Amino acid sequence: MRTAEIKRKTKETDIEVFVRLDGERRVNIDTGIGFFDHMLTAFGVHAGMDLDVRCKGDLNVDGHHTVEDVGICIGKAVAEALGDKGGIARYGSAFVPMDEALSFCALDISGRPFLAFNAKFTDFRCGEFDTCLTEEFFRAFAMNSGITLHLREEYGKNDHHIIEAMFKAAAHALKDAMTVTGGGVLSTKGVL
Repeated sequence: MRTAEIKRKTKETDIEVFVRLDGERRVNIDTGIGFFDHMLTAFGVHAGMDLDVRCKGDLNVDGHHTVEDVGICIGKAVAEALGDKGGIARYGSAFVPMDEALSFCALDISGRPFLAFNAKFTDFRCGEFDTCLTEEFFRAFAMNSGITLHLREEYGKNDHHIIEAMFKAAAHALKDAMTVTGGGVLSTKGVL
């Protein structure tokens, strides 16, 4: 069973993350940032995984440490649960609409972390979530999961819709890439 649990405690955050990649979409999120909880819930559900996240962060400062460190932990958990990456589809992509917004994600579970992120937000915040932290989450996730991640807003007007479409697009692309296809590692090198 492809599962992992990550615990990480710093002077800024105390985090526990559990993932089951072949889950039943059981998602429980508590970061102290309501909008971020909403996005992570969508991410877990649409990726088809079980995802538990508990974070106590220094929200008296702002949400940056919480969002980035949760991205680190989810990324590490996904990487650990994937193991040697043998027998998976490796690649995934998805367009996801959310009302007037459309977002796109393409990713490669390559072992070569990279983020290409393109979105422009007009609002500083969605609830208590700074919109600029969307990129910070995905950077932390990509760097710690070893995933090459391309994520962009195609168009949209409402930042809530744009960000939610991005989280869902990333989730659907990840779900496809994590699909068990059998065989060895999908690489001419034989390893990732």
